[in-house]
Amino acid sequence: MYDWVVPTDTATVELTVVLPCLNEEKTVAACVRQAIDACAGLNAEVVVADNGSEDGSRERAREAGARVIDVSLRGYGAALRAGIEAARGTYVVMADADLSYDLSDIPKFVAELRGGADLVMGSRFKGTIHPGAMPFLHRYLGNPVLTRILNLLFGAGISDAHCGMRGFSRAALLGLGLRTSGMEFASEMIIRAAQQGLKIREVPTSLRPDGRGRRSHLRTWRDGWRHLRFMLLFSPLWLFAVPGLLAAALGAALMAAVAFAEVRVLGHVLNTHFALLGSMLTAIGVQVVALGFFAKAVFVLDGLGRSDFVRRVIGGFHLETALVAGLAVFLAGLAIDASILWKWLQTAGDLDRGVTHLAILGGTLCVVGLQVVFSAFFLTILRASRTGRWV
Repeated sequence: MYDWVVPTDTATVELTVVLPCLNEEKTVAACVRQAIDACAGLNAEVVVADNGSEDGSRERAREAGARVIDVSLRGYGAALRAGIEAARGTYVVMADADLSYDLSDIPKFVAELRGGADLVMGSRFKGTIHPGAMPFLHRYLGNPVLTRILNLLFGAGISDAHCGMRGFSRAALLGLGLRTSGMEFASEMIIRAAQQGLKIREVPTSLRPDGRGRRSHLRTWRDGWRHLRFMLLFSPLWLFAVPGLLAAALGAALMAAVAFAEVRVLGHVLNTHFALLGSMLTAIGVQVVALGFFAKAVFVLDGLGRSDFVRRVIGGFHLETALVAGLAVFLAGLAIDASILWKWLQTAGDLDRGVTHLAILGGTLCVVGLQVVFSAFFLTILRASRTGRWV
């Protein structure tokens, strides 16, 4: 048994080091001892969250001085969530149990947490990546690209979104209501912290080749896609609203160009085919924007995200006003079609190409107007289902 004193006064525990573990018999004991050494002078504990190991990981961890908890729900995120919930410390530092992270860096995380940070991210790119520690594809493509996407979508302002060593205030993290159980837990933590306006800081850390001597639990393409998918699902603005608005704007411009002017591109006149393309883009764009707003409304109403704009719209939304707006657009399209019908009756069906372009515009306005009408009903139902406000 490693010689150290496990804290008994849980009210004064300042730090808990959480190590998720799955068949890490070769390395977990050394990681526990490194964590204990790094916590010298602190009222701290080491918790190993074992996720169903079938080797001697639990025994090795206990012998080294850790408190071991068994986590039946499988997954990296599930193990970490259980370890955080079981932690007694005011602050938590998490790291992998494979000897890849330098646990002597723990005091740097604690110093930032004491200084007021809510989440302290380790940055391997600002620290040291030892030879063989990170695959080429992860180092120069996967991690930088995913980090940039996360910063773009959520404004986290970090340099290493997938560093497995990070520290945080236990109370602040539990207040985020994190839900994922897999590898995407790492992204969810940062996303929710950024959305809630928590103070995020970084400290340089180092990464070494892990000491397990076997294949990593990480699967490059599968887990990379899972992180990207999760980020997109948590960002309705970029997933729905931005492409939807671009499509609708381009579609409306194409229809207007064909219906009301003779626009040439590369010497060719934009004709009926482009009007039809514009109609399609407009209808799709409006619907996608509506879906994005509904998705964001779900997040806001369920407490999974913040948006003052969406909350104001939902709070001040009146079904009747939206219905009037939608019907006005629909009737405008219907009026165009009615005028075309009248002209057709007067000319014995002999209509020129310009009238066809107006017909496309009129039909599109009818479609968009009905989309607004039924979207208004849906938003009313969505709001009522969460707030009980039916009128």
